[in-house]
Amino acid sequence: MKDITVKATDEELNTVIAFVTEQLETVDCPMKAQMQLEVAVEELFVNIAHYAYAPETGNATIRTEITGETAEITFIDSGMPYDPLAKPDPDVTLSAEERKIGGLGIYMVKKSMDDVRYEYTDGKNILTIVKKLV
Repeated sequence: MKDITVKATDEELNTVIAFVTEQLETVDCPMKAQMQLEVAVEELFVNIAHYAYAPETGNATIRTEITGETAEITFIDSGMPYDPLAKPDPDVTLSAEERKIGGLGIYMVKKSMDDVRYEYTDGKNILTIVKKLV
């Protein structure tokens, strides 16, 4: 298990993506899974950067536990309590004009991962994504 703690700002996104990619490459992660994980990491980290501490900033910790079979990536912040999984999924059968704004990013994360879970513990938002690599 490895982790990195950074300021939850857009400027740190490349640092976070590089950290996760480096961990995935240690197990020869299939390219499709790597791309799905990178998109999910970007979505989740940017959400933390934009909303967790608004209008202030704070830290985010990204923890990876990667084996040859699964990648588990956990995002931890001390921002406002928020469970993105509690919102109903957007109705993707509607046209873009008819759909409500928001929720599409977390919907894509949920659809591309094998497991997504959230908990609020000890004043921290903890969101974990899991992707099978085999």
